[in-house]
Amino acid sequence: MTADKFRFRFSKSGTLRLVSHHDLMRCAERMLRRAAVPFKSTAGFHPTPRLVFALSLPLGVVGRDEVVELELTEPRDGDELLATLNAQAPTGMVLTRVTPVPMRATARARRAVYEVPLPAGRVPHVEAAAAALLAEPKVWVERLRPSAKRLNIRPYIRGISVGADEEPNPPTPFPEREGGAGALSPSPGPGPREAPPTGPGSTGEGIGEGSSSSSPSLMGRGRGLGSSRLRLDFWVTQTGTARAEELLALLGLTDLLDAGAVLERTVIEIRDEITAPDPADIPPDGPADAVPLTGTEVAALTARLDEDESEQPAEAGWGASPNGPVVE
Repeated sequence: MTADKFRFRFSKSGTLRLVSHHDLMRCAERMLRRAAVPFKSTAGFHPTPRLVFALSLPLGVVGRDEVVELELTEPRDGDELLATLNAQAPTGMVLTRVTPVPMRATARARRAVYEVPLPAGRVPHVEAAAAALLAEPKVWVERLRPSAKRLNIRPYIRGISVGADEEPNPPTPFPEREGGAGALSPSPGPGPREAPPTGPGSTGEGIGEGSSSSSPSLMGRGRGLGSSRLRLDFWVTQTGTARAEELLALLGLTDLLDAGAVLERTVIEIRDEITAPDPADIPPDGPADAVPLTGTEVAALTARLDEDESEQPAEAGWGASPNGPVVE
């Protein structure tokens, strides 16, 4: 398959999750130059490769199936390009698939799914909190950027579910750190299968807009530490989306990441890859409801965020991820 524009799927994991999106773009440019790929560049005084990421990945989050597009100055074979770039990729980055796309095509995200390991003992609380949250017609959060506002993110929440983490191998401990217990990490092996979808038109058992009122609970309770995974399914639109950290806070799970859990983005759905979307299962049209914050509210929110950041983080005592506990 020879073309002059390609769409790649790739994973970003391990310590590479601690590399910012900006640094990842610089890393990709070095990969292209080392591989002698004839890439197109942007115009201006500081030209850079014409790389388009469908959705930037937050710092510290693992990406299991990310999307990036690359434009070339001359046609190349996609499979050869994939192998060449993988040979130059840093540890933690693997390009998994490549597809030729028209030059006019743009990878616009339609949907994103985030997962985080969930201790079995907290599943009942998540069941109740998720059911209550999704029963609300509006779910408000406060944001400082890009502008200080109170935003209704309910239209962006497609569904929430908890599924069993079907790792075939038991967790193995990391070496103990001074003054604290070791964190847990699964042994090498295939990851958990994708949890059933939720939302309109779905047949899964997760709580969502399309879930049955007679079965309000989330699927699976897990059998032990790290044996369950919380799955957050969001719509992504040109006007915005929800954030995984916001949902974790609303569900009372803000301590998970501090305790060593690693957030993963497992799905990015691209608009032009959905050939026949279900009319009952589509992203919201138009911007969500928003109310600007007053100066007093901005000051209070800023103070609260500063206080949260200054608190001593919890000791990382567990973390059902091969990417390890959080870095303090």
